Amino acid sequence: MTSPSRQKKGAFAFRPSLARLVTTKRLLARIVLFFEQLLPPLMPVLSVIAFYLSASWFGLFRSVPDWLRILLLIAFAGAFLVTLLPFRTLRWPRIAEADRMLEERNGLPHQPVTVQEDEPAFDTPFGRALWREHQTRMAEKIAALDAGLPRPDIAAHDRFALRAVPALLLVTAFGYSLSINGGSIRDALQAAPEQVVSDPAVRIDAWVTPPSYTGRAPIYLTADGSEQAPIGIPQFSGLTVRVSGGKTAEKVVFRKTNGEAQDISVQADTKPQQTAASGSEQPTAAPASQALVAQTHMMKLQENGALEVNGRRWSFEVLPDKAPEIAFDGLPKRSVNGALEIAFTVKDDYGVQEAHAEIVPVDTDPTATPLYPLPEYRLDIPRRNARDAKGVTSRNLTEHPLAGKRVRITLVAKDAAGQTGRSPPYEMALPSRPFNEPLAAAVAEERQVFALDTRKMPQAIALNEALTIRPEETIPKLTNYLLLESALTRMKLARGEDALKDTAQYLWEIALGMEDGDLSLAERKLREAQQNLADALDRNAPDAEIKKLMDELRKAMQDYMTELAQRMQNAPMQPNQNAQNILRQQDLERMMDQIENLARSGNRDAAQQMLSELQRMMNNLQAGRPQRGQQSQENSEARKQIDKLGEILRDQQKLMEQTFRLDQQLRDRMQRGEPDMGENDPLLDEMNPGENGEPQDQQQGQQGKEGQQPSDQMTAEQLREALKQLRAQQDALGKQLGELQKSLGEMGMKPGPGFGQAQREMEGAGRELGQGRGQPAVEGQGRALEALRQGARDMMNQMMQAQQGQQGQGPNGQVGQGDQNGRDPLGRPRRPQGPDFGDNSVKVPDEIDVQRAREILDAIREKLGNNPPQEMERRYLERLLDIQ
Repeated sequence: MTSPSRQKKGAFAFRPSLARLVTTKRLLARIVLFFEQLLPPLMPVLSVIAFYLSASWFGLFRSVPDWLRILLLIAFAGAFLVTLLPFRTLRWPRIAEADRMLEERNGLPHQPVTVQEDEPAFDTPFGRALWREHQTRMAEKIAALDAGLPRPDIAAHDRFALRAVPALLLVTAFGYSLSINGGSIRDALQAAPEQVVSDPAVRIDAWVTPPSYTGRAPIYLTADGSEQAPIGIPQFSGLTVRVSGGKTAEKVVFRKTNGEAQDISVQADTKPQQTAASGSEQPTAAPASQALVAQTHMMKLQENGALEVNGRRWSFEVLPDKAPEIAFDGLPKRSVNGALEIAFTVKDDYGVQEAHAEIVPVDTDPTATPLYPLPEYRLDIPRRNARDAKGVTSRNLTEHPLAGKRVRITLVAKDAAGQTGRSPPYEMALPSRPFNEPLAAAVAEERQVFALDTRKMPQAIALNEALTIRPEETIPKLTNYLLLESALTRMKLARGEDALKDTAQYLWEIALGMEDGDLSLAERKLREAQQNLADALDRNAPDAEIKKLMDELRKAMQDYMTELAQRMQNAPMQPNQNAQNILRQQDLERMMDQIENLARSGNRDAAQQMLSELQRMMNNLQAGRPQRGQQSQENSEARKQIDKLGEILRDQQKLMEQTFRLDQQLRDRMQRGEPDMGENDPLLDEMNPGENGEPQDQQQGQQGKEGQQPSDQMTAEQLREALKQLRAQQDALGKQLGELQKSLGEMGMKPGPGFGQAQREMEGAGRELGQGRGQPAVEGQGRALEALRQGARDMMNQMMQAQQGQQGQGPNGQVGQGDQNGRDPLGRPRRPQGPDFGDNSVKVPDEIDVQRAREILDAIREKLGNNPPQEMERRYLERLLDIQ
């Protein structure tokens, strides 16, 4: 490459860009010259490689003895080394060679590149100037220099074109390598496989059947074992080999990866049978007849290996079946009626077959003799996506004696191969049934005592006797006293497991009867009907059985909802209502219809999933029960404040209606132009009269709608005085609202911003009433009403949150779906108890748009005054104005 001192000579000294261009062209030219030197000696190297690949792909190395294979490998290696010797003469081209190549290949005369480096022979001023001009003219031709591509002139080195032979041989060998007998590049480096002679008369039919739960199709093996790579198959797949033909029985061997050979036995029902009747006839033909009978060999593939039969070989790669994975999706929680709700995630290679929750007590006594086994909790797994699924299952375990005790819950999943996966355990108190009746809770405790350990029956009897010490004070109902006495007798006489279980069931029924009466019986029947239908769907029962179970479920659902609705009729409304959770009877019926339709159409999985969702909904349905103790007192105080707020709302609504009526009548007097109205009256500024005749039409329409009122005979001055007198009522309502906020603060509740806004609007409306201005007063009263409703909603939300905080950890702390938004569990509206804050779906505008309504009426009158051409349009406008 030209040094910096040389680049500055000639035209390069005053044209740097030209110097950089020439430097780049020289580098490209030197690269081209280097490749022209490299390619001719590279051809022998490539030819040796092509010959080696061709020999490998044609299977030459696997078909010759090992000594010849090694000799050929040495020969190819020696030839390769010899072809590398010419590379010793390679050198990097010089700059002068690059300049000469650029000038020759670009056809530049007078050496324009080289002349830039030359100096004149006679160093005179005229000669130097002339030489510089010559260099400048030559430099202008350098911009179009092109090094071009290498021209190695391989034909001069290979005059007979022998280079085409290895190329054609390589392409042919590559095509042959894709066939059955094709070789591999690695054949030269490994010993040739043992040659096994196969009997062409033997026919082999072999296939691999993956387990049915994998959903994969059977894999048929080629007759000649031409599979190049191992065949991937699921674990526990069934290998079937059927051999027929030949003169002798063919041996079928499965060779493991460690070299151990295992003979695959013949299936029992395919062994050749010898006929006893033939006796000694043709004794020499017996072996041949046995060999002609087709024999079937079968085995389960559990590890990698190869099948060898009649000189053919098939390699298998067994894909292991991983154990399923299951985990909690959130923490288990308690539903409203005490059911245990578990959300989970499950994952498996081919889908989980079944899963359940293993529930064991934390504190166990090894010497205890429990009456009942551990609770069973089956998880509902969606079958459509059982490989990676999420689910939620709700089961009612309140009847089990472990309810209320600390338990350890572990989720267990099992796949079709019998493998199990377990989740990390989680400890919690198993949800128990909430009892509001103390006597019912005591009876349930008696049952739990001896059901967990039958040796503690004397302790349970002592508890029962303690309940009946002073029955006139603790047991108000004679029926309950008689039930306890009969239970005591059964407990004393119970002997054996069956009698103890009957006694425990009897005590549980007594507790439920004391608590809920017929409602608990209806709930149990509903739960049994749901479980029966779930079991039928799981075992793919016929449609007739499904229809019968659906009818039983509908009847049980109807009985339960009827009992629940009757209970809710006498239950007080509670502030923990949520209108979003209303459950209507038609919703339940629609869901049950969908379950039946899905089951009949064959989509049992979707039907089972919807039934599980129905069970969750019913488990979260709350039956209204009266509150007791301190909580009842708090609810009573809250009820008083709610009633007081309802009275304020009603009085404000009435006051706004009265103000609006007086304001409208006063405007009518002003439009008629009564003499007692002054020109500077403030109401005149608020009016926006339309065209001539419009006030009279509006007055007629309003009089026709409102009828005759006592204030119709009042003059404008009397109406104004009546408006001013309403200020006292407005101020009184504002004072009551202030006292209400103070009472809420004493209860520990923070009044919402709506109450403060309502009080300010009330004060503003009172000032407007004191000045006799009706329209601004009505607008302020409307805004006060909306603010009051917003404050009422905030107050109800605070009460609901407070009650949830008090009850959330106790047995009665669930907010359910009964008595929601003034409706019973069937979604029917109930008679409201206490104040009615109005329908939340009806929103009061931010301000009373009286002026806007007047503008709309004026526009209608103007359009009607233009005499519309169509009769239909004119009648429509007249109907809007109520013109008879």
